[in-house]
Amino acid sequence: MDLWYTEKHSDNVGITMKSTGTLFSGKSEFQQLDIIDTLEYGRMMLLDGLVMVTERDEFVYHDMIVHPALFTHPAPKQVLVIGGGDGGSIREIMKHQNIELATLCEIDGLVIEKSVELLPSMAGDIDGSNPRVKLHVDDGLAYIREHQNEFDVILVDSTDPIGPAVGLFEEDFYRLVFGALKDDGIMVAQSESPFYHAEIQKSMYKNLRAVYPIVEMYQAFIPTYPSGFWSFAFASKKYHPVRDFDRERAANRSFYTKYYNEDLHLGAFMLPTFAKENIAE
Repeated sequence: MDLWYTEKHSDNVGITMKSTGTLFSGKSEFQQLDIIDTLEYGRMMLLDGLVMVTERDEFVYHDMIVHPALFTHPAPKQVLVIGGGDGGSIREIMKHQNIELATLCEIDGLVIEKSVELLPSMAGDIDGSNPRVKLHVDDGLAYIREHQNEFDVILVDSTDPIGPAVGLFEEDFYRLVFGALKDDGIMVAQSESPFYHAEIQKSMYKNLRAVYPIVEMYQAFIPTYPSGFWSFAFASKKYHPVRDFDRERAANRSFYTKYYNEDLHLGAFMLPTFAKENIAE
């Protein structure tokens, strides 16, 4: 029997791939969680039927949500990840030995539990064994309200702006994050596909610019995400991701990154015209 998983990226376009079966299927109080096995991309996590991560291409997303901020900030020590229950962002943060503590605040404990069980290549640092990692199963908005002026970097590793993630794209949330950052803090958030999600981006970057003095978009190629062309928002109180980037420190990093490097860091902020137009002031 041929089993195929299909996700629609619009009413007329989608992605499909052959699956060898379902490893887990269940519903939490927040969302439907499925982990399936595919021939081309390995194990794949779906939330409400949409691709979140796959074993084959997750390195792109996790490299790019983490390392641009951590190599722009001169001395990050305290990092918060909101969402990111698959553990991939924490894995990349832990490569930076100067990080004293990384806190993961994920609203859905089932995502953490099943990631640790079925996606160990991503979730090895969120199994409770790493003393530099602290886990909180909690709503990100509630958590940062109680933790102001604490973090050097905050990464918003969220799903699309539907369901429990809707509030993570609004101006009030960005103001709460601003308050939770130290005076020279940086926030990074995934900001959807410039090819398919122009209206979401216009709203998101308008909301960010109402709060942060420095707001830039950067890009990455992620094959299993809509259009393959994905973006991230870099919002900072002080440091610019190009002008203040420590290229030498990034070039001399002591760990391996499969996607990110010091040249790509600069190139990622050079956007095609239509993507610039999406977020024009």
